[in-house]
Amino acid sequence: MKRYIATFLFLAACAAAQAREVFPLNEGWRFFFKSENSSDNARHVTLPHTWNTDTQATGPFLETTANYQNDMYIPADWASKRLFVKFYGVQSAADLFVNGYYVGGHRGGATAFTFEITDKVRFGSDNALLVVVSNNCRDDMLPTSTDMNLYGGIYREAELIITEKTAVSPLYLGSEGVLVRQNSVGSDRIEGEAEIHLISAGENNCVLTLDITAPDGQRVFTRRQKIRLDGKPVVMPFTIDHPQLWSPASPALYRVTASIGDDRVTDSVTVRTGFRSIHATTADGFTINGERLPVHGVTVYHDNAISGGAFIAQDYDSDLRQIHDLGANALRSAVMPHAQYFYDRCDEQGLLVWVDMPLHRTSFLGDVAYYATPQFEQNGLQQLQEIIAQNYNHPSVVMWGLFSRLWTRGDDVTPYVRKLNDTAHALDPSRPTVACSDQNGDINFITDLIVWRQDVGWKKGSTDDVAVWRDQLQKNWSHLRSGVCYGGSGFIGHKSYTAQAAPRSNWMPEERQTRFHEEYAKNLQNDSLFWGTWVNNMFDYGSARRPYGINGEGLVTLDRRECKDAYYLYRALWNREKPTLHIVDKRRRLRERERQAFQVYSSAGVPTLLVGGDTLAMTEYAACQYRSDSVDVLGTVQVAVAAGELRDSVTIRVGNVLKPKRLPAPRRTAGQQPTN
Repeated sequence: MKRYIATFLFLAACAAAQAREVFPLNEGWRFFFKSENSSDNARHVTLPHTWNTDTQATGPFLETTANYQNDMYIPADWASKRLFVKFYGVQSAADLFVNGYYVGGHRGGATAFTFEITDKVRFGSDNALLVVVSNNCRDDMLPTSTDMNLYGGIYREAELIITEKTAVSPLYLGSEGVLVRQNSVGSDRIEGEAEIHLISAGENNCVLTLDITAPDGQRVFTRRQKIRLDGKPVVMPFTIDHPQLWSPASPALYRVTASIGDDRVTDSVTVRTGFRSIHATTADGFTINGERLPVHGVTVYHDNAISGGAFIAQDYDSDLRQIHDLGANALRSAVMPHAQYFYDRCDEQGLLVWVDMPLHRTSFLGDVAYYATPQFEQNGLQQLQEIIAQNYNHPSVVMWGLFSRLWTRGDDVTPYVRKLNDTAHALDPSRPTVACSDQNGDINFITDLIVWRQDVGWKKGSTDDVAVWRDQLQKNWSHLRSGVCYGGSGFIGHKSYTAQAAPRSNWMPEERQTRFHEEYAKNLQNDSLFWGTWVNNMFDYGSARRPYGINGEGLVTLDRRECKDAYYLYRALWNREKPTLHIVDKRRRLRERERQAFQVYSSAGVPTLLVGGDTLAMTEYAACQYRSDSVDVLGTVQVAVAAGELRDSVTIRVGNVLKPKRLPAPRRTAGQQPTN
């Protein structure tokens, strides 16, 4: 306890020098499951933390309830202050107690929330925090249908906020309390307003100052006015002449500071933002600041093999480097938002972001995604409001996702989706709403943008049928502002010569995923009918509900160690900074048939292919896709390819290879069969 006393006395001295102080609350937590009969053997953990670390679900995946305890000494000098505890992510339901007193609860695993604890703490004494956390699936909390793992725990950071009695509110929907709204954006002038939420205890007015600093550090706007404190947010208009607009090519960021105080500053909050115009039309596609930008996006989930769902900064940085290497200019935060750190980096790097709210249906037939109850609907509205408020100032966030792959059977979900759409527009008129749909019907005509989830040729039909679907969409629904997304599973360790004659759910060879993406890329890439193309997914993700505990639709493995062939296809198509040369199917080094043909992805020009020293002609099948003539080879053969300064090679063995016995295809029969 002496450590806590010394630490917080030091922090108290800091607080006297500056009105608002924010202290990390990540260390010193004791964790134990609620099912345990005592906390005596609680594990000492540091945030972020989750109790599920087996991402591949080889053991039991825990959906349960657990307790997190912490102690802190609150100096007596803070008795005139206000104290708040903020959690940036608790999965999925959380209840906070201070000194045994219930403070409040939060339902939703991906948004921040803040509670004031001023009236629950003992100043000049030790204080006990208890957070009761559950990752159990519930029908009154979204998402109710997903195949991604909800790992549980306080899986993002926490902090203690100390303010004066009158302050910029830490309580407004888990946000910073300052929302920077852009009303009109042009190359010569920006007109906007800052919405500032204030809290007060006893004071009737205050002096509020708004400062805006340009990317080069120059102050470009200042306004100071006396504010009447009536519980309503303060709206302060501003203008900026000759602005630097944010764009993927030039991600210019401004700093906006709201300060309280006359002779001295008693509270201050600074947020970072950027100014840009967003439009999407059938004629011009998706535009940023009036310039058309073909959107090449990837869907990103929320875990990796090392951290589970408890990401740290290095995890996000590594993933963003991989996305940049692929050449994608956009990402979709699937099902729910990522951490603020992730979007801060997207702001700086010029990536476009689509943020989903968790109204989502996975492909399991027994799942229910929408419960027509007041509790369910209110929780969805609450999470949407929190998502928008907390990510409002990020210029990289360009659209709000309202639902994904909902069924249109049973209870009619369209009135609720309309309510969500109206709520999003009321909170943020500057960004379009979007949805991902694989259904027909009125549900597709609610959001501003629609992205069609297409998988024809994966489970049925041929991949060439996607061209027929595209033509029908062009003929009948070209007035819709349409995007398209697609993907299929592929596991590196699954090889076609070891499989049964008929594909199974637990056999998904990489080659099948590769062919699927090749045909879809051939038919859909750069099609002017679509404002954007989204590939599912950037990375494999943990899914305890699936065979092997993984959803294998990623272009990169869950452990981030290996890129699948489809990764190099999109790298060749999208990355214009670094050329790509890649021999397809290099992992299949043992081949039975002597007759072989080879495929190469190249963005460095027509490749030269050598097989065992012989040069084979290559033909461009589609953009960046090259195929060779067939050749007879036997034994150990080196395959090498060159294009410009790039080289790639692989050694294969052709002939009689060891393999499991091939099983015959199941015999087709009709009617019920007798059993023993």
